[in-house]
Amino acid sequence: MTKTNAGRFFEDYAVGDVITHAVPRTIKMGERALYHALYPARHALHSSDQFAQSCGLPFSPLDDLITFHTVFGKTVPDVSLNAVANLGYAEGRWITPLWPGDTITATSEVIGVKQNSNGKSGVVWVRTTGRNQHDEVLMSYVRWVMVRKRGEGDAPTPVIPELAAVVAVDELMIPQGLDFTNYDFALAGEPHRLGDYAVGEIIDHVDGVTIEEAEHMLATRLWQNTAKVHFDATNRPDGKRLIYGGHVISLARALSFNGLANVQMIVALNGGAHANPCFAGDTVRAWSEVLDIAQTSAPGVGAIRLRLVATKGAPGVLRGEDGKYDPDVLLDLDYWALMPV
Repeated sequence: MTKTNAGRFFEDYAVGDVITHAVPRTIKMGERALYHALYPARHALHSSDQFAQSCGLPFSPLDDLITFHTVFGKTVPDVSLNAVANLGYAEGRWITPLWPGDTITATSEVIGVKQNSNGKSGVVWVRTTGRNQHDEVLMSYVRWVMVRKRGEGDAPTPVIPELAAVVAVDELMIPQGLDFTNYDFALAGEPHRLGDYAVGEIIDHVDGVTIEEAEHMLATRLWQNTAKVHFDATNRPDGKRLIYGGHVISLARALSFNGLANVQMIVALNGGAHANPCFAGDTVRAWSEVLDIAQTSAPGVGAIRLRLVATKGAPGVLRGEDGKYDPDVLLDLDYWALMPV
């Protein structure tokens, strides 16, 4: 009897199933060091204990996307090992900061299934929740993936979940104690407050980063992401290894420092799409569009909703006249973050 795991196929999912993901992982400062080595990440709140303490926190929390990558990586063997594509995200919320020494576990609930018309694959929706060692929710999000079928067979009754287009402002979780009234703009790197941004404004983040094969492989291993398309060059007809979409997310977020240095904490993921594949050798640039701004109940803390676009092309270009993503666009991400008012 085989003891290896070939991964789940579309037929193996049923609405209501709850999957407990292996393996628990304790996150320490080594992960921060590697994260900052892999990406040009330099937002002050995630870089300095003293800066974080001046903002009312006990010390510097780990980067929000470390939480996302670690939780996401846990789900891959059970959700997307046999995926054709990761299609989108919704209803993502960061609930509790990740502190050095926390241990992350994750579970996913299947909330939707729909077989594709070709009969060879189907779409699976899951709501994933990451928790710390105290059973506190670190974050939760919905994602949907296209998964291969094992073989011919009857299609299950379609269940397509209704998902919110945007996480409501009053559902954003503000870390306990966060206070930006004494925020040091000089140390943060830019003078721009929430009120300096306008809805509809486009920000070109200027800088670019060329992705190397070695660094994306290191990143994918770091997050324990076992998806075959990222590791096995024989898995694709073109012989290329696909860059993990989260690697592009973190690169774009880090590049957004130039123009959004004071956008300190990501608190919600409204939606997202990996528009086109990314490969080693591609040079990634980023631009953002301001979608909304709002006040919060925390002292000096505002919320900004941004569209973050990673591209190989020009800033501000998203879709063609046919409504499809421009071929150079790699990522279209809609998120809420916190910054000083």
